[in-house]
Amino acid sequence: MEQKLSSVAKTFTPSPIQELSHLAQRSNAINLAEGFPDFPAPSHLKNAAISAINSDFNQYRHVQGICDHLANIMKEMHGLDFDPRTDMAICCGQTEAFAAAVFAIIDPGDEVVLFDPSFETYEGCIRMAGGIPVYVALEPPHWTLDPDRFINSFTARTKAVILNSPHNPTGKVFTKDELETIAGACCRRDCMAITDEVYEHITYDNIKHISLASLPGMQERTIITSSLSKTFSVTGWRVGWAIAPAFFASAIRNIHVKITDCAPVPFQEAALTALRSPPEYFENLRREYESKRDYIVHVIAGLGFQIKFKPRGALFLFAELPENYLLSDVEYVKELIKQAGVVAVPGCGFFHTTLSTEKLSQVGCSYQERYIRFAFCKSSATLAAAAQKLAELSDAMGGVIGGKNA
Repeated sequence: MEQKLSSVAKTFTPSPIQELSHLAQRSNAINLAEGFPDFPAPSHLKNAAISAINSDFNQYRHVQGICDHLANIMKEMHGLDFDPRTDMAICCGQTEAFAAAVFAIIDPGDEVVLFDPSFETYEGCIRMAGGIPVYVALEPPHWTLDPDRFINSFTARTKAVILNSPHNPTGKVFTKDELETIAGACCRRDCMAITDEVYEHITYDNIKHISLASLPGMQERTIITSSLSKTFSVTGWRVGWAIAPAFFASAIRNIHVKITDCAPVPFQEAALTALRSPPEYFENLRREYESKRDYIVHVIAGLGFQIKFKPRGALFLFAELPENYLLSDVEYVKELIKQAGVVAVPGCGFFHTTLSTEKLSQVGCSYQERYIRFAFCKSSATLAAAAQKLAELSDAMGGVIGGKNA
């Protein structure tokens, strides 16, 4: 009966990131693979969710107050005016919001520009809609955007650009100049943009997140997606949103209702408490994660990794294997699990372009197999335990784990 599967379904395979997390659970390994915290969510948010359940907010419901708070936040952060009654769609996490946004604007044959490396969800949604992903490589080691390469990726069939900033997996925060390049191309070519801004409050070194929608001419053509998950350490609650001009937001709401009807209602109610958090909450969040970033950078650099780019946002370190190390990223992760009991993610799963004949060949034609992603959104105890295991094994092997240098 396998032939009964749709052509799209046949192209999908299990998420390698989730499979590595499952492996960590089964083998009792330390999970630095998936980007979820292993420390408790804020107690006042948990209490708000419990109170909502006990107050019988347990049936289908749209909590309009979330939209009201989001409109205020967008005005305060980015100077953008949105109507909370018409320009918002509450969804089951950013993932559904993003998928519904893609389904709302992409027709079969439409081309969608993405930046490489890229999180796995985006391509799947584009292909389910019948769209064609077109990847534009960011240049390592600082993951800069080449304006010419980006502009040359546009064709008569280009419908939209996908932007994730702060960026998973690299930790890049797109600069104002890069955002202006993206915005200029979208306006000239009359293209849409869909942004993934789930790390909007998690930036480092006094860098501020800039929403693409805040640039001239972009609010009318941008669908912003985000969620509670990363900012409030509740990745399992599945409360996210899309913010867009009314006709796009309406289409996204309609798609959302047809698929899932509503986001989990007790967690929508608790979101009201989260979105009322004072500025001190977000500053403490940044400060704590910046400390964790600095710690993991120190640990991984001590193993011989090349840290040419320190994350400026998000929750991951995308580290390059030592220059003379012979194993690929996949082989390294296997050795890491086997010998140290620590799980990370091979970088190759985030890459989709092969640029060995272009300028990027200067860093090695196989650079796509030279990166490992480490999640540092973990408790201090977890990070310290991982550091100890890695250091002990490195000492035992006389250097880098796996011990295979040229």
